Amino acid sequence: MEEWVSQNLDKAALVAERGVCDHCLGRMFAKCGDALTDLERGRMLRAGLKETGREYELAEMCPICEDIFDMVPRFADAVAEKLEEVEFDNFLVGCKLDPTQAKNEKDMIAELGLGETAEPLKTELNREIGKVALPRICRKVEFKEPQVVACIDTRFAEVTLDIAPVFIAGRYNKLSREIPQTRWPCRICRGKGCRRCHNTGMMYQASVQGVIGDIALEMSGGDAEFFHGMGREDIDARMLGSGRPFVMEISHPKVRDINLDELERRANESILAQFHGLHFVPRAAVAKYKESDPDKTYRAHVIAEGKVNKEGVVEAALSFENVHLAQRTPERVEHRRADLVRDRVIYKVEAENIGEDSFDLILRTQSGTYVKEFVSGDEGRTTPNFSERLGIQCRVYLLDVLEIDYHED
Repeated sequence: MEEWVSQNLDKAALVAERGVCDHCLGRMFAKCGDALTDLERGRMLRAGLKETGREYELAEMCPICEDIFDMVPRFADAVAEKLEEVEFDNFLVGCKLDPTQAKNEKDMIAELGLGETAEPLKTELNREIGKVALPRICRKVEFKEPQVVACIDTRFAEVTLDIAPVFIAGRYNKLSREIPQTRWPCRICRGKGCRRCHNTGMMYQASVQGVIGDIALEMSGGDAEFFHGMGREDIDARMLGSGRPFVMEISHPKVRDINLDELERRANESILAQFHGLHFVPRAAVAKYKESDPDKTYRAHVIAEGKVNKEGVVEAALSFENVHLAQRTPERVEHRRADLVRDRVIYKVEAENIGEDSFDLILRTQSGTYVKEFVSGDEGRTTPNFSERLGIQCRVYLLDVLEIDYHED
């Protein structure tokens, strides 16, 4: 008789006398003995009890699991059949028990002081279903980040799939000055549909997100998509250059390995936005992109409220080199941003295409700088500002983001 068996016979007798099955007997001592299943442990303990003259009859139905392990082949078939509906490389099996079973087991463990050696019924059942289903599924089991979890409700042998999202990263260029980055529900009806939004539920009928997201949903069979940009530009600003990094999240995809070249090609048929460099990324990329604050380069076409001279514009531009600004939240965004004074840096400003009352500014700035307000001064909410230095009130007529200084690791 193995030592761990002999050491636990007295406690095993207290369990066995209740008529439990070998699975449940062994599971009470799951942390004893190496390289054994709970069923094997139960059989060894029962044999040890018999050797010492203690034999206990099995109940007609196990008072703990209610003979649920007899159903493992059926559960495994249901799991394998359900998983055929989706595409995945790895999986995990979970289960939902009848609350009575879980309570009976918990009460016994507490009553007999088996908390240090037992494992839950759910843990063993998940493992046993997975072992039987594995030859049919032919995918590897993944415990940390499974692509899909097949959860079987053992009361009805019904399986639901918890499918991990797919994350696709890339960069986009926004070519239109009339669309937002993300879908924008109507402010009046909050997405329900009204006269203001022509019953579409949207403030704007198109968005960067919608251009690529609708196609991605079609290709993946997902339920919904979420767009995580590395910041955002104003609706009336274009995003040029190498584009703005983003991650698109597709929830509950039936197809995971979609053709990204095809997705890019179809999305780029749009005249509103263009996409490039699409690639799959892990979930952690969303936080990484959102937490990044890269410097940016802008081109602003500026209109002045009076005539300007070239030397004055150039001089004002050159005076902003590594200059700190105190920017109070602009009135145009204070409905969605806290009213704070933020320290931002203008690294460099160059003036181009200087006319009588207009000119272009190329600005390299710290992330989060309000460029329009830097130029206008926003009625004193941004200091110092370009209008103040030039001595003429100015405003940004057109704004383009030329570059976002971000490089993948």
